Amino acid sequence: MSRRPRLTGRGQVFLALGVVVVVLGTLLGYPDITRAGVLAACLPLLAVVVGWRPVPPVSVQRRVDPALVGPDQEAHVELTIRGPGNRLSPLQVAEEEVDPLLGRCPRFFLPRMDPGERHTVRYRVSSPFRGAHRLGPLRLERRDPFGMTTASLALAGEGQLLVLPRIEPLGPERVHGGGLGREGQIPHMVALHGEDDVSIRAYRDGDDLRRVHWPTTAHRGELMVRQEDRPARRRAVLVLDSRATAYDGAEEAFEWAVRAVASVAVHLADDGYAVHVVGAGKVASPQLVSVLRALAIVEPTSEDLTGAVREAHTLTAEGAVVVAVVSGRDPTSVLGVPSVRSPGSLGVALVLDTTSFAEAGSADDEGDGGLTHLFTAAGWRTRTVTDGDAVADAWATATQGVDRSRSGLAVGRP
Repeated sequence: MSRRPRLTGRGQVFLALGVVVVVLGTLLGYPDITRAGVLAACLPLLAVVVGWRPVPPVSVQRRVDPALVGPDQEAHVELTIRGPGNRLSPLQVAEEEVDPLLGRCPRFFLPRMDPGERHTVRYRVSSPFRGAHRLGPLRLERRDPFGMTTASLALAGEGQLLVLPRIEPLGPERVHGGGLGREGQIPHMVALHGEDDVSIRAYRDGDDLRRVHWPTTAHRGELMVRQEDRPARRRAVLVLDSRATAYDGAEEAFEWAVRAVASVAVHLADDGYAVHVVGAGKVASPQLVSVLRALAIVEPTSEDLTGAVREAHTLTAEGAVVVAVVSGRDPTSVLGVPSVRSPGSLGVALVLDTTSFAEAGSADDEGDGGLTHLFTAAGWRTRTVTDGDAVADAWATATQGVDRSRSGLAVGRP
């Protein structure tokens, strides 16, 4: 935005009052009153003319620490403002425009700065809502000494704060999904000097002295340690139902699904699984940080589950633990998900009764669209989720295969 001056409320009042006084003084024949009116009308006009004077430009650098936080976790934002002009900058009011979900926009005074001088401002932000929240741009506002005019300018450059989904601890129980679907195994590195050098490398700071290979150490005259294989990681595939039509009017159900997938991803990653998520957009790698980043910004999409099911089949071809969080609305679109589980592998399905999320207090025995029975018949452990259910309770019931009798709850074990 250009820094063109405009009249403030005070300036508009002075201009209107001056015009009225000039007219009255002229009609009544009072020259002194007319001159006073001219002075009152010219004051805001003079302020506008002075406001057109160019102001030395300033630049801003923004640093967010940390740029990746959890819900309600504070992040510190540091703004470094520098005046690269060749003369003294005026006194200005600065306002950092931030995402409304981060709270009120920080405002502060920017003092006069000499050419090349730096001014640093810090503020804190947090949000209970996941997503990529915008920081900036920084807007500068300058007023004349009489408050008649104001001119604003938005500095180029924005930052971002990424708030991850809320993670719920799922308890100490480990998941037993068999030994299929391993990935990440690194073979021994074989050297060119014979079998004595297999898996032997030079000592590095921090290596356990118990791994020192003394025969090679004595032969080479320097500390050598045994190079161990990195163990293969078991694979887990998480399927998120992100169909927009499945959550129409029940946005909280979608947030529950994202929170559940994120919690399960952390739980399985802590247990040594390589976690893949399908249905949350393009995930760069099975690294937990990449998975959580994708879940932080995922939104309901107009696409169906065909692409997610196809991608899941590719990942589970050799076996994997599969966890599906799906909506019970429009069950015909979910019929391909049960086939993702390979025989002999563990499959856990959390079926959301979106009716209970959309209408508080409602109870519909068929709110899961019959998907609970479909997944159970396909050998999955299943649980129907209603509004108010905790992720940890739903996960514990489904993975332990305990049957409970309550409205809207059905658990099966293969």
